[in-house]
Amino acid sequence: MLDDVSEEDLKFLFEIIERRYDSGSTIYCTQFRKGDWHKRLGGGVHADAIMDRIVHNAVWFDTGQLNMREQLAQNNHQ
Repeated sequence: MLDDVSEEDLKFLFEIIERRYDSGSTIYCTQFRKGDWHKRLGGGVHADAIMDRIVHNAVWFDTGQLNMREQLAQNNHQ
């Protein structure tokens, strides 16, 4: 979700999520808050369907606010 997602990409993503829904685990890793995902996915019908399948039965792990790039850069300069 770093770049704008095309309609073709959304359809492909939806198909993958739909096939895996209720059949296996899927891990999503992102730097964006989950509240921003819908907008990042274009905010349309496909975004609705994708988010519907992701948020139900999900287990969320919040890794906190620590930015490892900044942390490592500070450690390397000390």
